[in-house]
Amino acid sequence: MDEAAAREKIHDLLLTGDNRLKQGVSAEKIRQNYEDALAVAREAGLEESVRPLVEIRLADLERLAGGPPPPAPPDA
Repeated sequence: MDEAAAREKIHDLLLTGDNRLKQGVSAEKIRQNYEDALAVAREAGLEESVRPLVEIRLADLERLAGGPPPPAPPDA
């Protein structure tokens, strides 16, 4: 996988994890998206730039685990 394709895959995995978090999907599925993004980054030699992003997301996921799902967005 070339670097551009890896970056796109990483972006997609992080975005999917973020969207799942907003939708109240299980923490395990969200964690898997973030860990997959890190694995792709590692394979592409991008781990140093992606790891901090994943670590922040995983820490937030741990902090939110067990709590109620995020509130619905306000009506526009």
